[in-house]
Amino acid sequence: MPYYNVVVALSPDRVAATEIVVKKIGLPDVKNKRVLIKPNFNTADVPPGSTHLDTLRTTVRMVKEQGPKSIAVGDRSGLANTRRAFEDKGVFALADEMGFECIVFDEMPDSQYERIYPSSSHWKNGFLFARPVLEADSVITLCCLKTHQYGGHFTMSLKVSTGMVHRHNMSELHLSRWKREMIAEMNVAYEPSLIIMDGVEAFYEGGPMTGEGWSANLTFASKNRVAIDAVGVAALKMHGTTSEIEKRGVFEQTQIKRAVELGLGASTPSEIRVVPADESSIEIAENLQKALGS
Repeated sequence: MPYYNVVVALSPDRVAATEIVVKKIGLPDVKNKRVLIKPNFNTADVPPGSTHLDTLRTTVRMVKEQGPKSIAVGDRSGLANTRRAFEDKGVFALADEMGFECIVFDEMPDSQYERIYPSSSHWKNGFLFARPVLEADSVITLCCLKTHQYGGHFTMSLKVSTGMVHRHNMSELHLSRWKREMIAEMNVAYEPSLIIMDGVEAFYEGGPMTGEGWSANLTFASKNRVAIDAVGVAALKMHGTTSEIEKRGVFEQTQIKRAVELGLGASTPSEIRVVPADESSIEIAENLQKALGS
């Protein structure tokens, strides 16, 4: 049986926590490779409404230390104008400082998108997916720990892939009764080599831009989207969260259930190992492991 590790750190210091969980899970081999980092810049709202700049900065620094061929940070915002979100978050200034490329996905020509047709999909005619993601040697995604009040129920690593899909496809997604299945299906287009989830601040209700806040002081890292989302949902259920999440088991959440059907990762709680990043994180790791079955 394969095991999917999810490392967790309990700390209010997101820079130190990001470093320790990445070191524990293991940074992918990025030497001489093209790396694309996909943050959560759906809007420029304060974390967890969007990726904290410290998390992005720390991730870029750790990747640069390994000697990649190139680093790009790419995204497409939802409600916000993407370029304005990058500006408001300070991403362009950070790129000048640290030497990476910024890619505003919705400023790319249509030729920079590839149509993806998932098997047995709820998408009527597939969806257009950003080629920079497909062409990267290593994709690292940065997501937040939060609920989603507009039908997604939660928005973590599976949902962060929405920003890789063309804006033209969003009306179909938002109007569909199958939106949570479609969120999972977007993920067949690619496979991240590392996922970092910032839960130092979390939303247990509302989201994705604003919501009821919770100082969870949690940071996670994994190499599997299903596993890290399952642990994130377990954390929300431990705290107390929306009725939509509360009334279903972790692996009965529609996003996770569909992702399992698509073979994207862990299919049961027993296939996930919640690994403490350090001694101070042992108790929370044990509690999250138990909560996966809830």
